Amino acid sequence: MKRRDLVAALEQAGCVLLPHGSRHDIYHNPQSGRSQPVPRHGEINERLARKILKDLTK
Repeated sequence: MKRRDLVAALEQAGCVLLPHGSRHDIYHNPQSGRSQPVPRHGEINERLARKILKDLTK
């Protein structure tokens, strides 16, 4: 999955970007209180992308 597609889906679900690390961006869902790192690669493994979406959009 393209990183920009994953970020767009996260933002559509209400997630916000927190201060980030050196290799990952941290997205936080204020409704659930969960945070998840998102790698800064152009292409993200499909299984990892699904896990990130699942964890943040519960």
